[in-house]
Amino acid sequence: MMTARQRQLVQQSFDTLGDLSGPVAVLFYGKLFELDPSARRLFHIDIALQARKIIETLDTVVESLDHFDAIRPRLADLGRQHVAYGVRMEQYETVSRALVWAIGQALGADFDAPTRSAWEQALSDVCAAMKKGADDA
Repeated sequence: MMTARQRQLVQQSFDTLGDLSGPVAVLFYGKLFELDPSARRLFHIDIALQARKIIETLDTVVESLDHFDAIRPRLADLGRQHVAYGVRMEQYETVSRALVWAIGQALGADFDAPTRSAWEQALSDVCAAMKKGADDA
């Protein structure tokens, strides 16, 4: 579970991204497909639309960090949906790595070790909730 300071770091850094969220999503998908070329087959809609969806999901997660248990059921549902899309369990780690990298690229020097660690923990919590849903599917 995240500490209060980690939640604050994620929230502040996400706010800092602001207008860069679109480019972050594009960087994310580029890195994801570089790390796992097989992931490309999972996306059947326009990447620009998919990019908006991931930013919206991130926004919801970041806004909910102070009451994360409230979004666990939604994340579990998302995990169940991803089973139907063909997402494999090991791909959650790849997605997290690609997303942390993309955020780091956008934030530059502001993406220090504590902020990176906070994002890694946040994404670990999100992935755990989604995997729980996937396991229940």
